[in-house]
Amino acid sequence: MNPVALGFRAHSGWTAAVAVAGSPSKAVVIERRRIETADPAIAGSRQPYHAAQRLSLAKAEPWIARCRERSARLALDAVSAMIADLAKQGHRVVVAGILRGSGRALPELAAILRSHALLHTAEGEFYRDVLAQAIKSCALPVTPAVERELWDRGAGVFHLAKGDLQGRLKELGRSLGPPWREDQKLASLAAWIALAESGRA
Repeated sequence: MNPVALGFRAHSGWTAAVAVAGSPSKAVVIERRRIETADPAIAGSRQPYHAAQRLSLAKAEPWIARCRERSARLALDAVSAMIADLAKQGHRVVVAGILRGSGRALPELAAILRSHALLHTAEGEFYRDVLAQAIKSCALPVTPAVERELWDRGAGVFHLAKGDLQGRLKELGRSLGPPWREDQKLASLAAWIALAESGRA
């Protein structure tokens, strides 16, 4: 079976997901999809920290825990389904790349709920964390990549100028057609880096 890497770029309530095969000299995107990671049956769950801001601290903690539990299940189901679908096509997922934020530690919940900027930061970490948990539950190694450093990291891994690497990622989407936006490009690069660094490409 052909080795494949998954790549993910998370947003509030959904994630751009891709599957990449190939070698360090050439990548091929064989799958892309949108994964829903917020339960529409739970009002406010797409932005759980924003919704929790309207609650007392005693109620906010279990609310966020409830949203996290449901989002974790949705992420696990979606990642598992993607792996199974790829296996039916003769591909074996061997690693996953996930885009991360800066990695700075968040303060306690009370401080998060007092800051609009921290609400957004916490939600970003929330969705990246449930994805990472789902990937690990599927027994896949996770290669994290800080988003703002991704192009430089890729240029180093593939021994390309950053502009040339950006050109290659742009070309990847031409055969696929739309959507081929920043989400798909960055998720694909994260997957390609993960595959190359795993030694399975």
